[in-house]
Amino acid sequence: MSTMEQQTGAQIILTDKAAAEVGRFVAAEQVPVETAGLRVSVLPGGCSGFKYSLNIEERALDDDIVLDANNVRIFVDGFSLQYLHGITIDYVTSMQGSGFTFNNPNATGGCGCGTSFTA
Repeated sequence: MSTMEQQTGAQIILTDKAAAEVGRFVAAEQVPVETAGLRVSVLPGGCSGFKYSLNIEERALDDDIVLDANNVRIFVDGFSLQYLHGITIDYVTSMQGSGFTFNNPNATGGCGCGTSFTA
């Protein structure tokens, strides 16, 4: 458990498949591996009120909470963290396509697309 996880009690779970895909994206973006991470955020919008956003960033912002999930640095802003605590992010491949999926224990509802939710 990282120091920030101990201080905030926050936890984001990244499966092995998701961590491997993030590693591929970091390499493709050619950002400094020592400081780069995955920004996980919640934005207003989507079919159900909130939508997830994932981006590779070179470094954390000053007010970010930095977590470690499966040896990947996760950058989260304070607003998003309240909706993301305990979330599991996976990467799946199927006949319909591939992409990141979210299993969010804080969601009270969602839509068929799987990328938006109600809290």
